[in-house]
Amino acid sequence: MQTIQRPRRDFAALEARRTAAARLFAQGQRQAEVARRLDVSRQTTSRWYHAWRERGRAGLQGAGRAGRKPRLESSALPRVEAALLQGAEAWGFRTHLWTLDRVAQVIWKTCRVHYSLPQTWRILRQLGWSRQRPARRAKERNDRAIARWKQRDWPRIKKKPSG
Repeated sequence: MQTIQRPRRDFAALEARRTAAARLFAQGQRQAEVARRLDVSRQTTSRWYHAWRERGRAGLQGAGRAGRKPRLESSALPRVEAALLQGAEAWGFRTHLWTLDRVAQVIWKTCRVHYSLPQTWRILRQLGWSRQRPARRAKERNDRAIARWKQRDWPRIKKKPSG
């Protein structure tokens, strides 16, 4: 499954467009002409015009960031990564493997921020971590016995071409 990444909004370009609208309003251009020149809807132009009339160019400045602020500050990410680099056993887990649940527990213990498993995975990707899967081998595996079986039994069992 591939995650679809939407392009980020270019806030500087959006603000430049609103500034151009303010300049056109100051020149006496009609809202319909501003909408046509800047390729925006008339409703948007009307909203910009009223903001420009009430507060001038300041009324058309950007509001800042879009969306909700992250619960985990970006300054806390190095702390989380340092904790993960200590290893799972250092955090009291029986094996050295990291699971999303374990990572979420460590984030809670270090930063007091609770994340669901998908959010935890997003944090790991943000840190540059990728999914790793351990090689599946039985603990009881006996490499010498396997090598002996391959030499002695396999040639006897293997099908031979008819002919």
